[in-house]
Amino acid sequence: TNCLTAVWRLFKNLSEDQQRYEKQLIFEHPAFVKLCQQVLRDSRRMTRGDLVFSLHAVVSLGVPQNTLLVQTLLRVCQEKLNQLDNRCISVLATTLAGLDKDKNVSALQAGLQLLVEQRIPSIRDIFILQNLMKCMGKDVPVFLKKKLEMAVLKQIDHLTFLNALRVFSALVAMNYCSIPILNACSKKIQENVHDAPFRQLILILEACYNLQYRNVELFSALADYINSTACLWDKRQIILFLSAFETLGFQPSELMGVFAEKVTEDPEFLNLKNLLIVLRVYSRLNYVPRGQKHLFFDTLHSCLNKYLPQISNTELLKAVYSLCILGYLPHRALDELLQKNSRGELLSDDLYKEQNEMMLRCVKACMELDSPSFTKPAFVLTENFSSLISLNLRKAREALIELLGDENMFQQNVQLPYKYHIDFEIRMDSDRKKVLPIAATDDHADSGVQRLAVLFVPLSAFCVGTMHPQGKLAMKKRHLNKLGYHVILVLNKKFQEMTNEDAVEFLKGKIYSENAFSFSEMTVQDNN
Repeated sequence: TNCLTAVWRLFKNLSEDQQRYEKQLIFEHPAFVKLCQQVLRDSRRMTRGDLVFSLHAVVSLGVPQNTLLVQTLLRVCQEKLNQLDNRCISVLATTLAGLDKDKNVSALQAGLQLLVEQRIPSIRDIFILQNLMKCMGKDVPVFLKKKLEMAVLKQIDHLTFLNALRVFSALVAMNYCSIPILNACSKKIQENVHDAPFRQLILILEACYNLQYRNVELFSALADYINSTACLWDKRQIILFLSAFETLGFQPSELMGVFAEKVTEDPEFLNLKNLLIVLRVYSRLNYVPRGQKHLFFDTLHSCLNKYLPQISNTELLKAVYSLCILGYLPHRALDELLQKNSRGELLSDDLYKEQNEMMLRCVKACMELDSPSFTKPAFVLTENFSSLISLNLRKAREALIELLGDENMFQQNVQLPYKYHIDFEIRMDSDRKKVLPIAATDDHADSGVQRLAVLFVPLSAFCVGTMHPQGKLAMKKRHLNKLGYHVILVLNKKFQEMTNEDAVEFLKGKIYSENAFSFSEMTVQDNN
């Protein structure tokens, strides 16, 4: 056992190329063959520690699973399972996690799961607990996940920075979002963020995404650290950070501002892949750096133009779409895109056809509405999409009826040109003091009529922890403004939690207040 373990420890520190070469030498060496034969003969006489570590070593060295040696060790482990201490259980769990399912592996995993369930109360070592969480995986029953969670929480005061990093990964492996554990780990990581290497920071953000865990304090601490040490990071590393934040819907505004300066100062480092990531990040998170909006856009546009001869159809569409969301029209790239569209090349991919159609529709809307030559229409043709109203808007409808006195004082499910949809439309006089009946203002253009678009939006439409709209919502607001609407955004989750009386008062404040439209007038470059 000592020999096998020593070989494995030396072997695991080699590079992949060295491992391939050394593995062949090890397997062909007569002494290794004799050693394996000795382990096979002595397997039933081994101590529990020797047994488990021998299995771990031979599996880690790459001895095939279907060999007599591995299968014998698996069977002996089954026989001695109840004799294993907590450390051996942890090592065995690690070993089994790397094996394919077969009769012996499945039987041993089932027995191990029962044993872990019994032993959890006696395990005080958080390292063993997090390793068991990681190795037991996502397929273990929920009740066992909860038991492991409670065991970790009992030891949470002994959590170290390294433990915190590992527990994040363990929860991902178990596909279990334990808010109390994650909060404790986040606090420990925030306190020691300066000790975390690049790869660990990325893994933390990826874990948050996989677990659907949103912790603004953690995200802010990581973003502040990266921003404060931006000069030490490679630009490509910062791009990976920004991409990770974007998947979480979190806008690290200061870091994005600093990186935008780096882009405008030296855009040559942006290859096509990184350019597409930058465009996606800044458009989805709806960020334009203050004071250098046009320079930033022009720089990105210039980079995009450089790659036009080699860019794929889908990549071109995504790039143009991202810039259009930000309110910028990249004319040369647009011309190229429209030529491809006229030849039917953009929508030929059945796999992404629906997504491409949506992006192309948005691009065409931006070309018209964001054009400098576009003027606000005197009259916008609308139609009722449906008389039916979704369940989550019924409360809003009832509140509006109570507030305005009549359902004829507003319109619901309104469909506008460019496939824009409004939950409720309200029309008011020019002083915004009086709500006007829809029928009285329906058939003619009146410059004295103020149109309100009330949108009930999910929390996911905003950047995490803020009321800053993400790109698509910001674009919709901008376009509705262009069509002559004042936009009122209502966070649907918050609204649903209100009492009926509070809901009426809330809408009253939004509709009649002189400041009701200040938020709706925000443009895409406003950053909270």
